[in-house]
Amino acid sequence: MIDIRYLNKINSPKDLKDIANSELKILCKEIREEIISTISKTGGHIASSLGVVELTVALHKVFNCPQDKIIWDVGHQSYAHKILTGRRDRFKTIRQYKGLSGFPKQTESEYDAFIGGHSSTSISAAYGICKAGKLLNQRRHVIAIIGDGSLTGGLAYEGLNNAGKDCNESLIVILNDNKMSISHNVGAIATYLSKIRNNPSYFKFKDQIKKGISKLPMVAEKIRYAVEKSKGMIKDTIYNSNVFESLGFDYLGPVDGHNIKNLIDILTRAKQLNKPVLVHINTIKGKGYRIAEKNPSVYHGISQNNLSSTNKQENTDFSYVFGDELTKLASEDKKIVAITAAMTTGTGLCNFSKKFPNQFFDVGIAEQHAVTFASGLASIGCIPVFAVYSSFLQRSFDQIIHDASIESQHIILAVDRAGIVGEDGETHQGIFDVSFLSLIPKITIFSPSNYEELRKYLKTAIYEYSGVVAVRYPRGKEQYIKQKYRVNSGRDFNIWHENRNINLVITYGRFFSIVCDMKDYMEQDGEKISIMKLDKIWPINEEAILLATQFKNILFVEESIKSGGVAEHFGIKLMEKNFKGSYKIKAIDNQFVSQGTFENLIDELGFSAKSLAFSLIKGQLIKKSIN
Repeated sequence: MIDIRYLNKINSPKDLKDIANSELKILCKEIREEIISTISKTGGHIASSLGVVELTVALHKVFNCPQDKIIWDVGHQSYAHKILTGRRDRFKTIRQYKGLSGFPKQTESEYDAFIGGHSSTSISAAYGICKAGKLLNQRRHVIAIIGDGSLTGGLAYEGLNNAGKDCNESLIVILNDNKMSISHNVGAIATYLSKIRNNPSYFKFKDQIKKGISKLPMVAEKIRYAVEKSKGMIKDTIYNSNVFESLGFDYLGPVDGHNIKNLIDILTRAKQLNKPVLVHINTIKGKGYRIAEKNPSVYHGISQNNLSSTNKQENTDFSYVFGDELTKLASEDKKIVAITAAMTTGTGLCNFSKKFPNQFFDVGIAEQHAVTFASGLASIGCIPVFAVYSSFLQRSFDQIIHDASIESQHIILAVDRAGIVGEDGETHQGIFDVSFLSLIPKITIFSPSNYEELRKYLKTAIYEYSGVVAVRYPRGKEQYIKQKYRVNSGRDFNIWHENRNINLVITYGRFFSIVCDMKDYMEQDGEKISIMKLDKIWPINEEAILLATQFKNILFVEESIKSGGVAEHFGIKLMEKNFKGSYKIKAIDNQFVSQGTFENLIDELGFSAKSLAFSLIKGQLIKKSIN
């Protein structure tokens, strides 16, 4: 531990103004210590946050927030920002139930200018804030921080393209270049940025020209004009131009993103220009914590008490099982290819990428491209499997419809982190994929509830179905299920029933284990229920619907948003069969789900075995085990 000399003095960014620039290096060390100490207990995104400590301090030293607006792209790098903006006393609650969000959130603080849970959004949002300020006569500087990994997303270029043409807007884009997104960056953009990083000679020469021009006397106006006009030719000769300048931005950098003095100087310079500026800084992801610097992918996000863990992937979670099974299948079939959007480690594809490098494609943070790319592969006979988190798959909605489904391209969507993911909160909960996928014609969706089923339905999706097939599975480990509930009939649904005169609970995926607990829980008091588990959740099996019509009371339990979910579709099918009984739906109803542990959230949402029992019996059964 280091002595806290300066951090205790800061209650808001205004307090930074009273700290001498020469002392800010010590403050940065204190902030790093605070982040490491806290995240070791709570879990969180440590490497990215450690990489921008100096940048965050410099930003709040130079600019005047909240009047000036800072927009973080993929806001898991905003921990130092939260500490400096009056939330240090609550920082220990970050990503915890009812605590601070792990991302910027306008409802949490006036210093959080815009939400930031997904990538490539900051420039477009910042440009919108700039234009609004002009319309409302509000003068301010707007700063968008975007990582080099996020530059693989097309939205970043749509923002740059629009913002660069406005020469009167005080928009500063900071390119945080750490050579990483979550996995190592890939593609031509990464190569281009490497070229800029390693060849700053033009920009030094440019400064020398400007300095020389400024010394020319007024009588030498023609000479001044000639030199100004020649700058473009000099630039092309020495450096072949710069894409950001071509888009209308003044380019400053590259600069060491961990040199606080240089950062303050270059940000001050950008502030004075009052036009679109791109500031290129080089940082080290995980800076100040050696193990995170060496393994930034592993330490991008950590769980509680995990700072001392090794670079060994968990071998008993759904992601690992998916990657392991896909690797086995690919060893026998060279047509199988795996695609990831900068999530090789997170989606369990590390071993696949090493074993089959020619069948593995990391497209960077570009989910839309991934789906269209997969469709192109499929059109020529490959079998592409795109492994992607549920919340990120949302970005590919149009491509799934237009590029994949219309012509039934056979692509497999391995939808990881489906359902409630926990501490990452609203921007990362995977609760929408069932609703938006099921409205697209010709799609098939499987939702296995354990490892054995994941292996089975991944193979089924690859070889027994055509068109777009999604296999969705949750974050983490499989839940324990008693052997009597693990029998598989060979159909794409199963039913456990006593008789047709009792209540039926229908469910799928991870919630099957909770419903089994509910059944055992109620049977302790003599209440019998039947369970139907759907493995293929879309299209719904007609035989399952016919069986359900024979029951009097049905409760459908779904780990998904209610609107457009399987439960609603199932209910419509029952009505079409003239079902006369009672049908109730227990799903996530018209709300976003904040951060917390899985246990916290299912309890709050009413998905515990006890809560589901009350939902089924309408809260009127008073038994000792329920009281």
